[in-house]
Amino acid sequence: MTITGTWHKALEAEILQRSSQIVSVVDGNAYIFGGELRPREPRDNDVHVFSFDGDATLSTKQASQSPSARVGAASATLHGKIYLFSGRDGAEAAPLNEAGSLWEFDPATGSWTLVSPSDSTSRYPASRSYHCMTSDGIDKIYLHAGCLEQGRGGDLWAFSLSTKEWTELSTAPGSPRGGTSITFANGKLYRMNGFNGKTEEGGVLDIYSPEKNTWSSHEFAPDGKSGPTPRSVAALLPVSVSGKTYLATLFGERDPSSLGHQGAGKMLSDVWVFDIEGKTWEEVDVKGGVPDARGWFDADVLGEDTVVVQGGLGEDNERLRDVWSLKLSS
Repeated sequence: MTITGTWHKALEAEILQRSSQIVSVVDGNAYIFGGELRPREPRDNDVHVFSFDGDATLSTKQASQSPSARVGAASATLHGKIYLFSGRDGAEAAPLNEAGSLWEFDPATGSWTLVSPSDSTSRYPASRSYHCMTSDGIDKIYLHAGCLEQGRGGDLWAFSLSTKEWTELSTAPGSPRGGTSITFANGKLYRMNGFNGKTEEGGVLDIYSPEKNTWSSHEFAPDGKSGPTPRSVAALLPVSVSGKTYLATLFGERDPSSLGHQGAGKMLSDVWVFDIEGKTWEEVDVKGGVPDARGWFDADVLGEDTVVVQGGLGEDNERLRDVWSLKLSS
């Protein structure tokens, strides 16, 4: 079954010009928080809301209690709320340490709440940046990898919303990495890509089984024909097309700049879907105006078959300020 995609440019706005931000979709709205306009300089700590319902609108929410401005944070949605963990607030290498707490944003009230572990003496994941998060849609929020105060991580943790407890799970296979991607689909967690400090990871889709607390790996040829090429700071999302679940991965950085975070490497603009049942990759045949190649962006799923992309860093080392949607079909 051939998968096609139609791109639609929804908006450009100066206030959305940023990279290393989070984007979470809840009830037809994309919530954008954090990120930078200049390297290692957090832009703001407002929540910018873009509505896809009816007339597309952009608004800004400011709360009396908010997370500090930050870059390289990660988020996940669960039961209509958005959960945010760590990140960094400037040029210093040390990430924000909030003692294992998560920030919870409630779109219904526009308010933030700091959710702390129920037992302050129990272990919790180290603070970090350029990590990734997802949820199982029931009770668990998963946190993985990223840039620690020293080096990169390969650890996997789960936070139970019902008990407010962190549990350290089996470490992922392969190299510790930042800028990797995880998502949850059909009862399993999937991980791919990332930067290990020397090169981008690729050619492997790692699969975590919660009931067994074990990892397995599916290898593929990362040649741009049989599967996507290696990359980091990309996206991995579950989508449903004609009632079938796929994993979609798109964009990202290949061959990072010699200037590190001060520069832009080779950016990608391709979109791929992975057939979970058939274990095969297919590059999506995209139509419409194609967004600029980018990395260091964020994306989420609108409905079941539409991917929302916002901002990021272009190959010209300029931050992007757009919102796009990609509707997939077969």
